[in-house]
Amino acid sequence: MKEITKIVVTGGPCGGKTSAMKHIKEVFTKEGYTVLFISETATELISGGVAPWTCYTNAEYQCIQMKMQLRKEELYQEAAEHIPGDRFLIVCDRAELDNRAYMNDEEFAWVLKVNGWSEEELLAPYHAVFHLETAAKHAHSEIYSLDNNTARYETPEGACEVDDKLLKAWDHHPRRYIIHSSDNFDDKMQELIDCIRLALQTL
Repeated sequence: MKEITKIVVTGGPCGGKTSAMKHIKEVFTKEGYTVLFISETATELISGGVAPWTCYTNAEYQCIQMKMQLRKEELYQEAAEHIPGDRFLIVCDRAELDNRAYMNDEEFAWVLKVNGWSEEELLAPYHAVFHLETAAKHAHSEIYSLDNNTARYETPEGACEVDDKLLKAWDHHPRRYIIHSSDNFDDKMQELIDCIRLALQTL
């Protein structure tokens, strides 16, 4: 029987997610996993012209993004069943609850209602969630950049606010790991790898 584990890598803008994906691929492939990546849905949509400011309302946009995310995850799960291998690690570059950080309470309640979702149901599919703190926080704000993501638009102050909202959005997940910004980025990546290993041991 296949072992298919799904995790989320999240965090504020410029937290290191792009680099993290490369590290995860290299390390866990060597450790016997087939690693599959689900790319960030918001970047796909915004780069393609579908954005909160192009839709009629922000809630409608968030609804579209969450539906697309869910569908992608379903397809990756199905694909894993048809790809040779015994151990799969599906890595989501953000997931449904990330959208909670970009909505007010009324908008979030509306999205849940119209789709028949509950917050518990949206949390349940993920074995663990790994939050990479934005570089805009604390003494690391000087390395915050908009250059490596065309869909990123937040100021350093805005990035810190989003980071805090994402922490709150995923707060109820029972296996949420927070990896703080560090003067040494390699140390941050190693901490992430160590946390993923720890989470995988609880399977």
